Amino acid sequence: MKFKAVIFDLDGTLLDTIKDIADSMNAVLLKLGFSPHRTEDYYYFVGEGMKALCEKVIPPGHKTSELITRCVELMKIEYERRWFNNTRPYPGIPELLDDLQKMGIKMAVHSNKPDEFTKLFIHRLFPDVQFSIVLGEKAGLARKPAPDGALYIAEVLKVQPEETVYLGDSEIDMKTAISAGMYPVGALWGFRTAGELINAGARRLLKAPLDLLTIDFSDDLCKIGKEAL
Repeated sequence: MKFKAVIFDLDGTLLDTIKDIADSMNAVLLKLGFSPHRTEDYYYFVGEGMKALCEKVIPPGHKTSELITRCVELMKIEYERRWFNNTRPYPGIPELLDDLQKMGIKMAVHSNKPDEFTKLFIHRLFPDVQFSIVLGEKAGLARKPAPDGALYIAEVLKVQPEETVYLGDSEIDMKTAISAGMYPVGALWGFRTAGELINAGARRLLKAPLDLLTIDFSDDLCKIGKEAL
């Protein structure tokens, strides 16, 4: 691998979080007097931060700023209660992180999930992994797909953007990588489709985490087996 660093998205890339997100937000919706959504609907609700999630799940005609603020407050409470019920690393992720660590590749996490949750998840679920920086959504730093967070991470890691793989499972992640001048790689085990990732500019698509270690990056065209589409 010619790259010196890998930046990982969190939800849908390192961790399968969808069931706990759905259960928590549906509990909030019921408290607010609204109907819950199907768990599979949340694959397309998530990715832009907790406020955006609340804006998407609240029915049309009810999206006041006050209600959205209340939704975010309740979601933080409900999610703190439930986040560890089902959330786990995807198969192959622990092995990939261990191999990258042994290779001396710098690693970081970049998420639109609130910073306190992002750091908690990494601390609890990857206690032995030496991430150089773990960054979630926080005041003063634009959310993905803005390049600000990714470029800040590169600065902390002391690597150039072009030396950095950005691995994620959504259009937002691919756009973040491109806007930051990094190498966009799509995770097919996550929440979105191969088509979305390709259309968003992914240069490589991975069927499994350990595939990252076997890629020949000399060809910049997006390569993927037909069976994965």
